[in-house]
Amino acid sequence: MTAPNQPRRGLSRWHFDIDKYVNPFFPPSVLPRLPSPVAHFLGYRTHAPAHPLGNLAMIFWAIIGVFCSLAIIGAVAQQVPSFESRLVPIIIGSFGAAAVLDFYAIESPLAQPRNAILGQMVSALIGISICKLFALSPHFAAVRWLGASLACACATAMMALTGTVHPPAGATALMAVLDPDVAALGWFLFLPLLLGCILMLAVALLINNIQRRFPYYWWSPGETGQFWRRKGPDTEPEAERAEERAGQRRTSYERKVDEESGSSSGDLESSGELAKMVSVMSGREGQIVIRRGRVIIPEGLSLRPEEILSLETLSERL
Repeated sequence: MTAPNQPRRGLSRWHFDIDKYVNPFFPPSVLPRLPSPVAHFLGYRTHAPAHPLGNLAMIFWAIIGVFCSLAIIGAVAQQVPSFESRLVPIIIGSFGAAAVLDFYAIESPLAQPRNAILGQMVSALIGISICKLFALSPHFAAVRWLGASLACACATAMMALTGTVHPPAGATALMAVLDPDVAALGWFLFLPLLLGCILMLAVALLINNIQRRFPYYWWSPGETGQFWRRKGPDTEPEAERAEERAGQRRTSYERKVDEESGSSSGDLESSGELAKMVSVMSGREGQIVIRRGRVIIPEGLSLRPEEILSLETLSERL
Protein backbone atom coordinates (compact mmCIF):
# COMPACT_ATOMS: atom_id res chain seq x y z
CA MET A 1 0.00 0.00 0.00
CA THR A 2 1.00 3.57 -0.62
CA ALA A 3 1.63 5.69 2.46
CA PRO A 4 -0.99 8.45 2.98
CA ASN A 5 1.52 11.27 2.43
CA GLN A 6 3.42 9.60 -0.40
CA PRO A 7 2.41 10.79 -3.90
CA ARG A 8 1.18 8.11 -6.27
CA ARG A 9 3.37 7.55 -9.33
CA GLY A 10 0.92 6.97 -12.12
CA LEU A 11 1.03 7.54 -15.86
CA SER A 12 0.41 11.25 -15.34
CA ARG A 13 3.80 11.55 -13.59
CA TRP A 14 5.87 9.89 -16.33
CA HIS A 15 8.48 12.19 -17.81
CA PHE A 16 10.65 11.57 -20.89
CA ASP A 17 13.72 13.76 -21.48
CA ILE A 18 15.52 12.84 -24.68
CA ASP A 19 18.48 15.07 -23.79
CA LYS A 20 19.29 12.76 -20.89
CA TYR A 21 20.17 10.07 -23.44
CA VAL A 22 21.49 12.20 -26.32
CA ASN A 23 23.50 14.96 -24.63
CA PRO A 24 26.35 12.72 -23.38
CA PHE A 25 27.08 11.68 -26.99
CA PHE A 26 26.55 15.11 -28.57
CA PRO A 27 29.96 16.75 -29.20
CA PRO A 28 30.94 19.44 -26.67
CA SER A 29 30.90 23.02 -27.87
CA VAL A 30 33.87 24.23 -29.93
CA LEU A 31 32.88 27.90 -29.59
CA PRO A 32 35.41 28.68 -26.80
CA ARG A 33 38.22 27.65 -29.17
CA LEU A 34 37.14 29.85 -32.09
CA PRO A 35 38.45 33.38 -32.70
CA SER A 36 36.55 35.88 -30.55
CA PRO A 37 34.75 37.73 -33.41
CA VAL A 38 33.56 34.45 -34.92
CA ALA A 39 32.47 33.03 -31.56
CA HIS A 40 30.67 36.29 -30.74
CA PHE A 41 28.46 36.04 -33.83
CA LEU A 42 27.75 32.40 -33.04
CA GLY A 43 26.30 33.34 -29.65
CA TYR A 44 29.28 32.67 -27.35
CA ARG A 45 29.75 35.04 -24.41
CA THR A 46 32.08 35.00 -21.42
CA HIS A 47 30.11 37.46 -19.31
CA ALA A 48 26.59 38.77 -18.98
CA PRO A 49 25.64 42.10 -20.63
CA ALA A 50 26.07 45.12 -18.40
CA HIS A 51 22.62 46.51 -19.18
CA PRO A 52 19.71 44.68 -20.88
CA LEU A 53 18.29 46.39 -23.96
CA GLY A 54 15.03 48.29 -23.79
CA ASN A 55 12.12 47.07 -25.91
CA LEU A 56 12.46 49.92 -28.44
CA ALA A 57 15.94 48.75 -29.46
CA MET A 58 14.68 45.17 -29.61
CA ILE A 59 11.77 46.23 -31.83
CA PHE A 60 14.15 48.12 -34.12
CA TRP A 61 16.40 45.10 -34.64
CA ALA A 62 13.35 42.86 -35.04
CA ILE A 63 12.09 45.04 -37.91
CA ILE A 64 15.47 44.88 -39.62
CA GLY A 65 15.85 41.14 -39.07
CA VAL A 66 12.35 40.09 -40.13
CA PHE A 67 12.46 42.20 -43.28
CA CYS A 68 15.97 41.17 -44.32
CA SER A 69 15.48 37.46 -43.66
CA LEU A 70 12.18 37.13 -45.54
CA ALA A 71 13.43 39.33 -48.39
CA ILE A 72 16.59 37.22 -48.77
CA ILE A 73 14.60 33.97 -48.69
CA GLY A 74 12.29 35.30 -51.40
CA ALA A 75 15.13 36.60 -53.55
CA VAL A 76 17.12 33.36 -53.35
CA ALA A 77 14.07 31.16 -53.98
CA GLN A 78 13.38 33.01 -57.23
CA GLN A 79 16.87 32.16 -58.49
CA VAL A 80 16.53 28.38 -58.05
CA PRO A 81 15.28 26.86 -61.35
CA SER A 82 13.89 23.70 -59.75
CA PHE A 83 11.76 25.80 -57.40
CA GLU A 84 10.18 27.69 -60.28
CA SER A 85 9.50 24.55 -62.31
CA ARG A 86 7.77 22.89 -59.34
CA LEU A 87 5.79 26.04 -58.44
CA VAL A 88 7.35 26.25 -54.98
CA PRO A 89 5.89 29.18 -53.00
CA ILE A 90 8.40 32.04 -52.88
CA ILE A 91 8.06 32.20 -49.09
CA ILE A 92 6.47 29.35 -47.14
CA GLY A 93 3.81 30.77 -44.85
CA SER A 94 5.21 29.40 -41.60
CA PHE A 95 8.38 31.47 -42.07
CA GLY A 96 6.43 34.57 -41.05
CA ALA A 97 5.82 33.21 -37.56
CA ALA A 98 9.37 31.83 -37.42
CA ALA A 99 10.78 35.29 -38.19
CA VAL A 100 8.93 36.79 -35.21
CA LEU A 101 10.48 34.19 -32.91
CA ASP A 102 13.97 34.43 -34.40
CA PHE A 103 14.23 38.21 -34.27
CA TYR A 104 12.10 39.34 -31.35
CA ALA A 105 11.61 36.44 -28.93
CA ILE A 106 15.22 35.32 -29.32
CA GLU A 107 15.53 34.30 -25.66
CA SER A 108 12.81 31.69 -26.06
CA PRO A 109 13.95 28.05 -26.29
CA LEU A 110 11.46 27.75 -29.16
CA ALA A 111 13.65 30.08 -31.26
CA GLN A 112 17.00 28.31 -30.77
CA PRO A 113 18.60 26.62 -33.84
CA ARG A 114 17.78 23.05 -32.79
CA ASN A 115 14.09 23.91 -32.50
CA ALA A 116 13.96 26.26 -35.50
CA ILE A 117 15.49 23.78 -37.94
CA LEU A 118 14.74 20.29 -36.61
CA GLY A 119 11.22 21.30 -35.57
CA GLN A 120 10.46 22.28 -39.17
CA MET A 121 12.00 19.08 -40.53
CA VAL A 122 10.10 16.85 -38.10
CA SER A 123 6.81 18.59 -38.88
CA ALA A 124 7.38 18.40 -42.62
CA LEU A 125 8.07 14.67 -42.34
CA ILE A 126 4.86 14.12 -40.36
CA GLY A 127 2.77 16.36 -42.61
CA ILE A 128 3.96 14.85 -45.88
CA SER A 129 3.55 11.28 -44.59
CA ILE A 130 -0.02 11.88 -43.40
CA CYS A 131 -0.89 13.71 -46.62
CA LYS A 132 0.26 10.77 -48.73
CA LEU A 133 -1.61 8.36 -46.47
CA PHE A 134 -4.88 10.29 -46.71
CA ALA A 135 -4.38 10.79 -50.48
CA LEU A 136 -4.90 7.05 -50.92
CA SER A 137 -8.56 7.58 -50.08
CA PRO A 138 -10.95 8.36 -52.98
CA HIS A 139 -12.59 10.89 -50.65
CA PHE A 140 -9.37 12.77 -49.93
CA ALA A 141 -10.83 16.18 -50.79
CA ALA A 142 -13.68 15.68 -48.32
CA VAL A 143 -11.43 14.57 -45.43
CA ARG A 144 -8.42 16.76 -46.14
CA TRP A 145 -9.18 18.94 -43.13
CA LEU A 146 -9.13 15.86 -40.90
CA GLY A 147 -5.71 14.84 -42.20
CA ALA A 148 -4.39 18.37 -41.60
CA SER A 149 -5.64 18.30 -38.01
CA LEU A 150 -4.03 14.91 -37.42
CA ALA A 151 -0.75 16.10 -38.97
CA CYS A 152 -0.54 19.13 -36.69
CA ALA A 153 -1.37 17.05 -33.62
CA CYS A 154 1.19 14.34 -34.43
CA ALA A 155 3.84 16.94 -35.29
CA THR A 156 3.30 18.62 -31.92
CA ALA A 157 3.73 15.30 -30.10
CA MET A 158 6.85 14.37 -32.04
CA MET A 159 8.47 17.78 -31.51
CA ALA A 160 7.76 17.55 -27.79
CA LEU A 161 9.32 14.08 -27.56
CA THR A 162 12.43 15.12 -29.51
CA GLY A 163 12.88 18.46 -27.73
CA THR A 164 12.38 20.45 -30.95
CA VAL A 165 9.12 22.33 -30.27
CA HIS A 166 8.80 25.22 -32.73
CA PRO A 167 5.26 26.68 -33.04
CA PRO A 168 5.63 27.82 -36.69
CA ALA A 169 6.44 24.21 -37.58
CA GLY A 170 2.89 23.30 -36.59
CA ALA A 171 1.75 25.50 -39.47
CA THR A 172 4.16 23.65 -41.77
CA ALA A 173 2.57 20.30 -40.88
CA LEU A 174 -0.88 21.82 -41.43
CA MET A 175 0.05 23.32 -44.82
CA ALA A 176 1.68 20.08 -45.99
CA VAL A 177 -1.80 18.53 -46.02
CA LEU A 178 -4.25 21.42 -46.33
CA ASP A 179 -2.54 23.73 -48.86
CA PRO A 180 -2.76 22.16 -52.37
CA ASP A 181 0.35 24.04 -53.59
CA VAL A 182 2.49 22.88 -50.66
CA ALA A 183 1.03 19.36 -50.62
CA ALA A 184 1.82 18.99 -54.33
CA LEU A 185 5.54 19.33 -53.56
CA GLY A 186 5.60 16.05 -51.62
CA TRP A 187 9.07 15.16 -50.35
CA PHE A 188 10.54 18.05 -52.35
CA LEU A 189 9.17 20.35 -49.64
CA PHE A 190 12.25 19.55 -47.54
CA LEU A 191 14.55 21.49 -49.90
CA PRO A 192 12.89 24.95 -49.85
CA LEU A 193 12.11 24.48 -46.16
CA LEU A 194 15.70 23.67 -45.24
CA LEU A 195 17.07 26.46 -47.45
CA GLY A 196 14.74 28.99 -45.82
CA CYS A 197 15.67 27.84 -42.31
CA ILE A 198 19.40 28.13 -43.03
CA LEU A 199 19.07 31.58 -44.59
CA MET A 200 16.96 32.86 -41.69
CA LEU A 201 19.45 31.45 -39.18
CA ALA A 202 22.36 33.15 -40.99
CA VAL A 203 20.60 36.53 -40.88
CA ALA A 204 19.64 35.98 -37.23
CA LEU A 205 23.27 35.29 -36.27
CA LEU A 206 24.32 38.56 -37.86
CA ILE A 207 21.51 40.87 -36.73
CA ASN A 208 20.83 39.47 -33.27
CA ASN A 209 24.46 39.54 -32.16
CA ILE A 210 25.02 43.23 -32.83
CA GLN A 211 23.56 44.31 -29.49
CA ARG A 212 22.06 41.08 -28.17
CA ARG A 213 22.98 37.42 -27.99
CA PHE A 214 21.77 34.61 -30.25
CA PRO A 215 21.56 31.71 -29.93
CA TYR A 216 21.60 31.02 -26.21
CA TYR A 217 22.53 27.46 -27.11
CA TRP A 218 22.84 25.44 -30.30
CA TRP A 219 21.70 22.06 -29.06
CA SER A 220 20.73 22.13 -25.38
CA PRO A 221 21.19 24.36 -22.32
CA GLY A 222 22.41 21.28 -20.47
CA GLU A 223 25.93 19.88 -20.51
CA THR A 224 26.95 17.88 -23.58
CA GLY A 225 29.85 15.61 -24.54
CA GLN A 226 30.39 13.78 -21.25
CA PHE A 227 31.06 10.55 -23.17
CA TRP A 228 33.80 12.12 -25.30
CA ARG A 229 35.50 13.76 -22.33
CA ARG A 230 35.71 10.40 -20.58
CA LYS A 231 37.19 8.83 -23.71
CA GLY A 232 39.81 11.55 -24.17
CA PRO A 233 40.49 13.62 -21.05
CA ASP A 234 43.76 14.89 -22.48
CA THR A 235 41.92 16.56 -25.34
CA GLU A 236 39.48 18.41 -23.11
CA PRO A 237 39.52 22.15 -23.92
CA GLU A 238 41.30 24.32 -21.39
CA ALA A 239 38.18 26.46 -21.02
CA GLU A 240 36.15 23.43 -19.94
CA ARG A 241 38.81 22.35 -17.43
CA ALA A 242 38.82 25.88 -16.02
CA GLU A 243 35.03 25.75 -15.75
CA GLU A 244 35.20 22.49 -13.82
CA ARG A 245 37.75 23.95 -11.38
CA ALA A 246 35.64 27.08 -10.99
CA GLY A 247 32.58 24.91 -10.41
CA GLN A 248 34.30 23.19 -7.51
CA ARG A 249 35.06 26.55 -5.91
CA ARG A 250 31.49 27.72 -6.54
CA THR A 251 30.12 24.61 -4.84
CA SER A 252 32.18 25.34 -1.73
CA TYR A 253 30.99 28.90 -1.77
CA GLU A 254 27.35 27.89 -2.07
CA ARG A 255 27.66 25.64 0.97
CA LYS A 256 28.73 28.71 2.88
CA VAL A 257 25.78 30.65 1.47
CA ASP A 258 23.42 27.92 2.69
CA GLU A 259 24.82 28.37 6.18
CA GLU A 260 24.78 32.16 6.03
CA SER A 261 21.72 32.98 3.95
CA GLY A 262 22.28 36.70 4.25
CA SER A 263 25.79 36.73 2.84
CA SER A 264 26.71 38.73 -0.26
CA SER A 265 27.47 37.20 -3.65
CA GLY A 266 30.17 39.74 -4.42
CA ASP A 267 33.05 37.45 -3.42
CA LEU A 268 32.26 35.01 -6.18
CA GLU A 269 31.56 37.72 -8.73
CA SER A 270 35.04 39.18 -8.19
CA SER A 271 36.80 35.87 -8.77
CA GLY A 272 36.45 36.31 -12.53
CA GLU A 273 36.64 32.58 -13.17
CA LEU A 274 33.18 31.99 -14.61
CA ALA A 275 33.71 30.01 -17.79
CA LYS A 276 30.02 30.36 -18.65
CA MET A 277 27.77 33.37 -18.54
CA VAL A 278 25.34 31.55 -16.25
CA SER A 279 26.14 28.38 -14.31
CA VAL A 280 23.45 25.99 -13.10
CA MET A 281 24.34 24.16 -9.88
CA SER A 282 22.72 21.89 -7.33
CA GLY A 283 21.78 23.37 -3.99
CA ARG A 284 19.64 22.89 -0.91
CA GLU A 285 16.49 20.81 -1.24
CA GLY A 286 13.32 22.81 -1.64
CA GLN A 287 15.02 26.03 -2.78
CA ILE A 288 15.73 27.63 -6.14
CA VAL A 289 18.27 30.46 -5.82
CA ILE A 290 18.81 32.93 -8.66
CA ARG A 291 21.75 35.32 -8.57
CA ARG A 292 23.63 37.16 -11.28
CA GLY A 293 25.60 34.52 -13.15
CA ARG A 294 24.29 31.59 -11.10
CA VAL A 295 21.16 29.47 -10.80
CA ILE A 296 21.00 26.95 -7.95
CA ILE A 297 18.31 24.27 -8.16
CA PRO A 298 17.48 21.46 -5.71
CA GLU A 299 19.18 18.14 -6.31
CA GLY A 300 16.93 15.66 -8.11
CA LEU A 301 14.72 18.36 -9.64
CA SER A 302 14.25 17.72 -13.37
CA LEU A 303 13.73 20.84 -15.45
CA ARG A 304 12.89 21.08 -19.12
CA PRO A 305 15.32 23.03 -21.37
CA GLU A 306 12.89 25.93 -21.68
CA GLU A 307 12.61 26.13 -17.88
CA ILE A 308 16.38 26.17 -17.44
CA LEU A 309 16.76 28.88 -20.07
CA SER A 310 14.08 31.00 -18.40
CA LEU A 311 15.97 30.83 -15.10
CA GLU A 312 19.26 31.68 -16.84
CA THR A 313 17.64 34.66 -18.54
CA LEU A 314 16.42 35.98 -15.19
CA SER A 315 19.93 35.54 -13.80
CA GLU A 316 21.44 37.62 -16.60
CA ARG A 317 19.01 40.48 -16.03
CA LEU A 318 19.80 40.92 -12.34
